[in-house]
Amino acid sequence: MRSIIPSQLVRSIRYIAGRIGNAARDLLPIVVVIAIFQLVIIRQPLPDFGTILIGSLMVVIGLSMFIQGLEMALFPIGEHMAHELARKGSLFWLLVFAFALGFSTTVAEPALIAVSQKSANIAAQGGLLDNNPGTLNRYALGLRLTVAVSVGAAILIGVLRILLNWPLHVMIIGGYVVVMLITVIAPEEIIGIAYDAGGVTTSTITVPLVTALGVGLATVIRGRNPLLDGFGLIAFASLLPMIFVMVYGITVFGI
Repeated sequence: MRSIIPSQLVRSIRYIAGRIGNAARDLLPIVVVIAIFQLVIIRQPLPDFGTILIGSLMVVIGLSMFIQGLEMALFPIGEHMAHELARKGSLFWLLVFAFALGFSTTVAEPALIAVSQKSANIAAQGGLLDNNPGTLNRYALGLRLTVAVSVGAAILIGVLRILLNWPLHVMIIGGYVVVMLITVIAPEEIIGIAYDAGGVTTSTITVPLVTALGVGLATVIRGRNPLLDGFGLIAFASLLPMIFVMVYGITVFGI
């Protein structure tokens, strides 16, 4: 037993060190760019270098732990639920799960909450909304729910695409044609927010779970290729919020 424990400990330390090293390597380009601009272009030392160094180490450790957590929990959970729902043959519950997954992981997204509140404040400053807490909160909540519903609908459509073997490129191109058409009639004040909403929705929780769902479905369904059919759901999650938010802007502000 005494000879086994040290070897296991050594393997564990090597594994953790490898994970941290991979995370540091992934962040290295960012560090290099900042250092070059700070020292060569701006020509000033970094302020609070010690604090920045400690924060950078925390980012590296956190990123390595996050990636490990994805591989241990989120990816297996998404693939397992996709397998089980597909094997049960219940299209209804599969679609309900797809919508609920997209909605729930988006409505609580901190970035979306911040963007919604900021959008409400700026709209009030521009005279588009009454500058009182009730109106601002209703607008921000409506924007959040609109984006969350759009992501839920996007994941649902993506699952249907995998099940029915719809061509991905046709749907994506058609979706962006709709985006451009709605942009023509949407209020100018909402267009930028709508376009940003597509990026806000691709959060650290939504992406791995949705990707795992798509790959799991494509793996278990006969005639589907996980590489060709399992991906593409995130594209819908970025596309539909733009459409939904512009429609929300038309409803709130008018054409």
